[in-house]
Amino acid sequence: VQLQASGGGLVQAGGSLRLSCSNSKRTSSNNAVGWFRQAPGKEREFVATISWNGRMTDYTDSLKGRFTVSRDIAKNTVYLQMNNLKPEDTAVYYCAASRSSVGSRTLRDYPYWGQGTQVTVSS
Repeated sequence: VQLQASGGGLVQAGGSLRLSCSNSKRTSSNNAVGWFRQAPGKEREFVATISWNGRMTDYTDSLKGRFTVSRDIAKNTVYLQMNNLKPEDTAVYYCAASRSSVGSRTLRDYPYWGQGTQVTVSS
């Protein structure tokens, strides 16, 4: 598993971004994928996760309704749609793959990490 996150940028409060996480290895993936974020001076925190087949998702409670995780199995890509962004969403966003087909909220359950992508929300 080799993950690459992209799609970050600078956006005004209330705007939207869609992050992508692609698996560059040309193999089918049975791994759940999680999104995490880390703001300056803070610990990395769970954002969302999606099962290997896309049928199960989970979100941190505070982001439900604004963020949506999805995956395109044929493209080996997982997306994080972020709407109504707020300045407090500013962070480096990371995608990570689990060894399991079902994701969890626990960072240590994800051994495979992509490089982060910066999201900056201006007020």
